[in-house]
Amino acid sequence: MATCLHYLLVGFLIAITLSIDAASAGITRRYKFDIQLKNITRLCKTKSIVTVNGKFPGPKVTAREGDNLQIKVVNHVSNNISIHWHGIRQLRSGWADGPSYVTQCPIQTRQSYVYNFMVTGQRGTLWWHAHIQWMRATVYGPLIILPKLHQPYPFPKPYKQVPIIFGEWFNADPQTVLQQALQTGGGPNASDAHTFNGLPGPLYNCSTKDTYKLTVKPGKTYLLRLINAALDDELFFTIANHTLTVVEADASYVKPFQTNIVLLGPGQTTNVLLKTKPINPNATFYMLARTYFTGQGVIDNTTVAGILKYQLKPTSNHFNSSKNLPIIKPSLPPINSTSYAANFTKMFRSLANSRFPANVPKTVDKKFFFTVGLGTNPCPKNQTCQGPTNTTKFAASINNVSFILPNKTSLLQAYFSGMSKRVFSTDFPSAPVFPFNYTGLPPNNTNVSKGTKLVVLKYNTTVELVLQGTSILGIEAHPVHLHGFNFYVVGQGFGNFDPTRDPKQYNLVDPVERNTINVPSGGWVAIRFLADNPGVWLMHCHIEIHLSWGLSMAWVVLDGDLPNQMILPPPSDFPKC
Repeated sequence: MATCLHYLLVGFLIAITLSIDAASAGITRRYKFDIQLKNITRLCKTKSIVTVNGKFPGPKVTAREGDNLQIKVVNHVSNNISIHWHGIRQLRSGWADGPSYVTQCPIQTRQSYVYNFMVTGQRGTLWWHAHIQWMRATVYGPLIILPKLHQPYPFPKPYKQVPIIFGEWFNADPQTVLQQALQTGGGPNASDAHTFNGLPGPLYNCSTKDTYKLTVKPGKTYLLRLINAALDDELFFTIANHTLTVVEADASYVKPFQTNIVLLGPGQTTNVLLKTKPINPNATFYMLARTYFTGQGVIDNTTVAGILKYQLKPTSNHFNSSKNLPIIKPSLPPINSTSYAANFTKMFRSLANSRFPANVPKTVDKKFFFTVGLGTNPCPKNQTCQGPTNTTKFAASINNVSFILPNKTSLLQAYFSGMSKRVFSTDFPSAPVFPFNYTGLPPNNTNVSKGTKLVVLKYNTTVELVLQGTSILGIEAHPVHLHGFNFYVVGQGFGNFDPTRDPKQYNLVDPVERNTINVPSGGWVAIRFLADNPGVWLMHCHIEIHLSWGLSMAWVVLDGDLPNQMILPPPSDFPKC
């Protein structure tokens, strides 16, 4: 009898262990993205835009930590396309990262490609978007990574989860806007509206019916998954008479803090908890977003509005109408409020606990100092340009190198096939070749050099990178995104980085972990990361016109010695140029 009980107990424990392992192992989730044209009307203007599955914004992709995602993209339009899964680390699967001519050739008309990757050690709000020219103006959507089954959030469980994607709407074709800017050398025309989930809202002409509305119940906690998918604009966001609790940034949990106003640069995500009023307030509330900008040039300084309304209970005779309720309007900081931006950014700290440690490198193998900013290229002969002068075009660079992508292969293909010498060089400068007063009076010569130059890192190198903003052609912030990695933001400040004084103030205890960071307007930011992901990884400003002007570079991370430290071979359906 005792023996039978023993075997029953052992069998029971084995069954529980297997069920737990199965729950944490993850599953394969398959999606299909049909790239197709769709007529969409906004601001009383109907136009044909490129979409995924005819939706604008595109469909939500949902997975759990540990899942395998297989997303088949079929191109039915005349434009080439590629999709980037923004923030996914793509461990050993760089072929699925998505930036055209960096990790793949784009998917051509009537061709398809399956993006196949694991979601490893990540959970939170990310997003996906086109990564070729300005196609991401309409081709984007949320990518939600839920925790493993039975793994709780490190904050109160929300009653409901709501993605809110900030975007931009152009009455013109965004590709035409880009080509005109590149041809004339001037800044691009600004968008005509900002949007919440594709809707401009009531503050624009002919747009009241296209308003995002969030209906909530009293006394509940909502998790708002905020995503800035705008092409060129950093955005302040607020909800009238409501406090938001920030709990996550770029799919990494943070120590919770309260705020009335959130700032997101293009490419960044922020999760906030919205705790609704305990009783119905008999009012509706505006949600607003407006640009933060300190530079020069034309921008979209309009304000997008959505409406937060409380669910009304029916009366004995009829349903109450929210149309008769007052609308409460919030205020936002001035458009150039760098002080607010800096104070808000400093609030972010990692949880840094046993469950979610901050594995910030304490020692550094390689140090880099990169200037990021604008510059000029000379105007072609016999042409009058519309850049800073009529003889120059706008450009952008890192360490005065304006990045040139290949057009007949991708950087990763060239590296993997041993043909890299024909495509790129590995002499990207680790610091400015000609130092200057970066945030002071700009130099007389603002011309940039051009090249396809990369940095090579050995596997498991610990890296410290200081990103220094410049004052050339105006002081402005630059949201810099690193593909293939998360990094820790160990320091930031205004003015020129001081290599003797500033590192003494680094936070190596609980720095925030991100994939996109704002280089402060007129300042610098220091990040650290571990180069533990073999492949070729783009790093660029997520302001789209700056990327188009060349504000990018790429890292080559070599294979390690072990099989699980080597990049996997390309899939059989890999796109051809």
